[in-house]
Amino acid sequence: MSERTPAEGIRAVGLSCTVNGVPAELDVAPNKRLLHILRDDLDLTGTKRSCEIGRCGACMVLVDGKPVNSCLTMAYQCDGRSVTTIEGIADADRLDPIQQAFLEEGGYQCGYCTPGMVISVKGLLSVTLDPTDEEIEEALSGNLCRCTGYGGILRSVKNVIAKYKEGY
Repeated sequence: MSERTPAEGIRAVGLSCTVNGVPAELDVAPNKRLLHILRDDLDLTGTKRSCEIGRCGACMVLVDGKPVNSCLTMAYQCDGRSVTTIEGIADADRLDPIQQAFLEEGGYQCGYCTPGMVISVKGLLSVTLDPTDEEIEEALSGNLCRCTGYGGILRSVKNVIAKYKEGY
């Protein structure tokens, strides 16, 4: 990471990371959060801005495969790391199995929390394809659904786990 001085005289930090498999090189203010880099600089608006204090999970992304609240992650913390947003988990022509399960089971209502929920489930299933109910609840504990769509969300998670067990 290198320091640069933009024309405005504000010190910027050179950020080099991979976002959804694509290298990204940006000059960012040292106090800029990952959420704002993704939405404002990279136009990846699937990551939602909501509470901005790490309580709702709407801004959840994977950093090196682990779920993090992008509203609490400083952009410079991602230097040299891999960031995956909701836009980066599907294949070009096919939804990720988790996204498909959310569609099949109605694991969304207004849809605002859905990207964060899907990312959290993706993080969980990268660790274990056979999580216990307690592990599922723990993985989703940082995500809030204000529409109270938890029944559909849990059915979606169970659906994708069953499909993985069948060799999806």
